[in-house]
Amino acid sequence: MALSRGLRCCQRVFSWIPVLIITSVALWSYYAYVFELCLFTLTNTFEKVAYLLVFHVCFVMFSWTYWRSIFTPAASPCKKFQLSYSDKQRYEMEERPDAQKQILVEIAKKLPIFTRAQSGAIRFCDRCQVLKPDRCHHCSVCETCVLKMDHHCPWVNNCVGFSNYKFFLLFLSYSMLYCVFIAATVFQYFLKFWVGDLPNGPAKFHVLFLMFVALMFFVSLMFLFGYHCWLVAKNRSTLEAFSAPVFVSGPDRNGFNVGIRRNLQQVFGENRRLWFIPVFTSQGNGHYFPLKNRSSESHNPLLANEDMWEESDDGSEEGSLGEPNAVISLLLPSS
Repeated sequence: MALSRGLRCCQRVFSWIPVLIITSVALWSYYAYVFELCLFTLTNTFEKVAYLLVFHVCFVMFSWTYWRSIFTPAASPCKKFQLSYSDKQRYEMEERPDAQKQILVEIAKKLPIFTRAQSGAIRFCDRCQVLKPDRCHHCSVCETCVLKMDHHCPWVNNCVGFSNYKFFLLFLSYSMLYCVFIAATVFQYFLKFWVGDLPNGPAKFHVLFLMFVALMFFVSLMFLFGYHCWLVAKNRSTLEAFSAPVFVSGPDRNGFNVGIRRNLQQVFGENRRLWFIPVFTSQGNGHYFPLKNRSSESHNPLLANEDMWEESDDGSEEGSLGEPNAVISLLLPSS
């Protein structure tokens, strides 16, 4: 027991190393650009002020989005998806797998669950003891089920999912902007130091490495950001891109694809003025997502009663599952 706790403690400590690396590179780039380039190398006052203003805007947005990606907790399924005491007793006392599956099917009739396991059974997490909502997966690193899980990112030491996917995308975009701005403004001084037009000194080392590091990070971020833009346009997560979600009718990679405009709104919200600001504006609560099959959606009472799934002002979750349960049970198969 003590050894296991020690290993988990070491794992948590080491998991922060990638974050410390990114933070160290960012702080060094700040020093190199602000002090070594702008204050010690540039001689034109207007150029110096303009560079510093734009740089600090990029740096603040980069830091803000990185902070939100790291410290926004991954959202987990609410209590409605947990087994009640009586259901848990029934499930644990039943030894026959088929009977256990039938118990989960009966419970799932009360919930907006449309995806299945590869075997066709209701997706259930034995570790968290919850029925998994659509697009929810268990993260072995965070040791919890994560709503609309995309992947676990070591560079933010956090699960990227419903609660922080927008922040992660903005972090990638502002990181690219940060690198592009540094590379574009440093390039002429990089050449001057390279050919010897500027005297040797500490600034030469910092400017040369600023150029190389900015280009290196930009190239790697460009491919990653492009891939996630494609995922957003298709309304897929990284996990769904590798393994198609399974519905009652079978696997369908485009099961949640409702058109580019609505796909973007699911992640960034309807207010476009807030799209590029790291505040939470994603639609829904992560437990239910509109389906591509419009005919099914039009008869789904949850679309007309979506507010019933939001937590009440006092933080309680009572009353969220009311009359729609009887209609939902008609939508979901009993076997």
